[in-house]
Amino acid sequence: MNSNYLLVMAGGIGSRFWPSSRKAKPKQFHDILGTGKTLIQGTIERFSDLLPKENIMIVAHRDYKKLILEQLPSLEERNLVLEPQGKNTAPCIAYGAQKALMEDENASLIVCPSDHIIKEREKFIDQVKKGLGASSSENKLITLGIQPSRPDTGYGYIKFDQGGRTEEKKVLQFTEKPNSEKAEEFLASGDYLWNSGIFIWKASTIMDEMKAHLPDLYNSFNAIKNKIGTNGEASAIEGVYSKCESISIDYGILERSNDVWVIPSEFGWSDLGTWKALYEMVEKDEDQNHITGEIKTYDVRNSLIKSDDGKLIVAEGLDGYIMIQEGDVTMICRKENEQMVKTFVENLKKDNRKDKFL
Repeated sequence: MNSNYLLVMAGGIGSRFWPSSRKAKPKQFHDILGTGKTLIQGTIERFSDLLPKENIMIVAHRDYKKLILEQLPSLEERNLVLEPQGKNTAPCIAYGAQKALMEDENASLIVCPSDHIIKEREKFIDQVKKGLGASSSENKLITLGIQPSRPDTGYGYIKFDQGGRTEEKKVLQFTEKPNSEKAEEFLASGDYLWNSGIFIWKASTIMDEMKAHLPDLYNSFNAIKNKIGTNGEASAIEGVYSKCESISIDYGILERSNDVWVIPSEFGWSDLGTWKALYEMVEKDEDQNHITGEIKTYDVRNSLIKSDDGKLIVAEGLDGYIMIQEGDVTMICRKENEQMVKTFVENLKKDNRKDKFL
């Protein structure tokens, strides 16, 4: 019987959640929703009944080793898949798959981001189990697709064939974030799902796909597989990452493979990618504000205001704003212009004197 492994991708910076999310402590290590748990803690807890903790792998930059072990004290160093540098999702998935294969040649792998929200855990686990069954018995690449509720331009979309008698449906096309017109078209057709970024497959299947579509990456990891689990692992991985291409699993494999399937799902999912997405999820007061921290408002509506460390914010006359105070930064932006947060970060990167604020 094959073992199930969980690969949690925790390497992103989450720049659209700046200034809370920064290099020293990215979004996944914050209690964004005010639940008493950080996003990564919630992710690990979600799978607590599905597999033993020994089969959990957290993949992240090695700089986050201490932070991960502090927030997930039940895990050990052996649970960590530490990258010397970020190279997008295909290399980190290859690394995790290779580690799982060294323990079980029939291992199944659940791959998920560390910073998503799932409100209906039991429904989610049921879908994961279906994906494990389909991927292990027929060597399919499975993704969980979310039934779209609006023409959102912030998500990738999956076009699928609604025919067939199984719950998993053949994927016909992946589309990156569309414009508003396309998103409306996708929603109206009923043939599209949001791409959740949650994948299920056998470790051997994804490595076979990499051999076919990303041969250089496959060969690099295959050449060092005997180093994994030894004292030579870190230096071997350093060598692989110094040379390998930075490429996403979506572009490198899923858009090229002929054996990708999607399970249409609804389990209260959000990738919680932006401050506006957070605003839409959380409870609001009678003025449609969501306020966290020491805040005094006067004639403020439809806004998200957050202050840390007991610092006081006094705001007057705002309507539809995001105001975030975190440490040495206060960021104010209209909700409708939330895409500017990424621009703020990019511009600060260009000014070396401002690097301390990132």
